[in-house]
Amino acid sequence: MEHRKLKFALFGNIYQTKKSASIQKVLSCLSEYGAELYVDMEYYYFLKDSQRLEVNAKKVFVGDDFEADFVISMGGDGTFLKAAERVRQKMIPILGVNMGRLGFLADINPNDIERCVKALYEEDYSIENRALIQVETDGEQLEGYNCALNDVAILKRDTASMISVRANINGQYLNTYQADGLVISTPTGSTAYSLSNGGPIIVPGTKVFSMTAVAPHSLNVRPIVLPDSAVIELEVESRSHNFLVAIDGRSEKCKEGTKITLRRAPYDIKVVKRAEHRYFNSLREKMSWGVDAR
Repeated sequence: MEHRKLKFALFGNIYQTKKSASIQKVLSCLSEYGAELYVDMEYYYFLKDSQRLEVNAKKVFVGDDFEADFVISMGGDGTFLKAAERVRQKMIPILGVNMGRLGFLADINPNDIERCVKALYEEDYSIENRALIQVETDGEQLEGYNCALNDVAILKRDTASMISVRANINGQYLNTYQADGLVISTPTGSTAYSLSNGGPIIVPGTKVFSMTAVAPHSLNVRPIVLPDSAVIELEVESRSHNFLVAIDGRSEKCKEGTKITLRRAPYDIKVVKRAEHRYFNSLREKMSWGVDAR
């Protein structure tokens, strides 16, 4: 049977060495459909050399030198975040195939890959738009990608006693946080670092960001949820005269006095969801809700 031509760009976690059967399943399935395969160079050599897999790639690419109808991320949620960083504003929908325990982003089991690829060819899937937080600094430019799909964290460096973060929202003063840090999260990131600091769970598709302090020195500090149209300005003071800005967990050092502006990025990341995907099911499983622990 002739299938329409689809191009796939493949990214993956090169540290998951025992997963070659699952990876083989995905590769075989794509090749059955006659898919055109573009593979990230590092991942390509990992598959060929360390996994000894036959990879029928049309092209091996580096950086953002790729085009595709879909991106497949093979790994966990961390791998998915890295793939999103490479996709940036290309607007290519990303499919997360999870090689370990199912994640929130990488929510497709390798055993379901045949069904999933079939659904892509039959256009039986939906696409969720996920907002990104864009980070701007006055003064030194950040070295890496300046958008976060999960969260942006302003954190103290090593042994500093704490930092003081003055927050303005749309030009209005909100609060000065005395804390180990401050996490600004998207709905996507609300079940990650933000949650472990007591932030709220935010259902994807909700047009908000949340702001949660890390180990605040005052007990009456509470997480706050803001519309994602808000512009958040942060000014940091620290005894060690510098601090860290972590964008999806990738941290860079900033000098005290650097003003940081956060706003929703002008583009979204598109996430492929199967027609039968249910967010609350995965949330319940992840959080072990409704499990009788007695």
